[in-house]
Amino acid sequence: MGPSHLIIDEPVSQLGRNLTYGLLDSIGRSIVTGQFDHADFPTEAELAKQHGVSRSVTREAVKMLTAKGLLSARPRQGTTVQPTSSWNLFDTDVLRWMLERKLSVDLLRQFNELRVAVEPEAAALAARVADSEDIRRIDEGLQRMQAAERGLDEPLDADIAFHVAVLRASKNPFYIQLRDVVSTALRTSIRFTNRIKGRTADVAEHAKVLDAIASQNPETARIAMRRIIGDVLDLIEDRPTES
Repeated sequence: MGPSHLIIDEPVSQLGRNLTYGLLDSIGRSIVTGQFDHADFPTEAELAKQHGVSRSVTREAVKMLTAKGLLSARPRQGTTVQPTSSWNLFDTDVLRWMLERKLSVDLLRQFNELRVAVEPEAAALAARVADSEDIRRIDEGLQRMQAAERGLDEPLDADIAFHVAVLRASKNPFYIQLRDVVSTALRTSIRFTNRIKGRTADVAEHAKVLDAIASQNPETARIAMRRIIGDVLDLIEDRPTES
């Protein structure tokens, strides 16, 4: 019995998308974890046979991976894996695959170095331009963090909601477009730092960011956000050495 018997109510187009994204995820993870570092990348025909999918599904997945910078397809040269420097690190799939690698601590550090360059400035800008709806969203994120401490919300989602709300409150479209990258990477970063600390994020420090933004104090907002991310960087640098 084929897979179609398992999803009999799903439109063929939707099933095709699921197959494509499934193949995309499988190949993307294989590339990022180095499985093709010392081997030629398979042809589309070989990929289709290996994964039991059609050539059109394989072609679409390869096209998407090429757009993400992981692959390059040239006439008479075939499809080749690109060096890490060519990968689109702001693509959430690429970032997720990289963070899922066994040794991703350096990437977490680098990501938080990006955060400390962006989020304090976003908080300072929010203190200048945020409106009442922006403040409400940041406050909602803080309330969710407080609820999470009582076991009434998911700590990761609450923390992410707070930081994304601050980015949105900056009203800077470049900062706002980082929200998906921040959300994706924070899931790994927060799990990592919480495992070291044995506790969740410092709600009181996040409250200082909200208070500074609400009171239109850019410098205080900048310092408060920098302190939060600086604490994360310190935890990464001082992490116990794993055997």
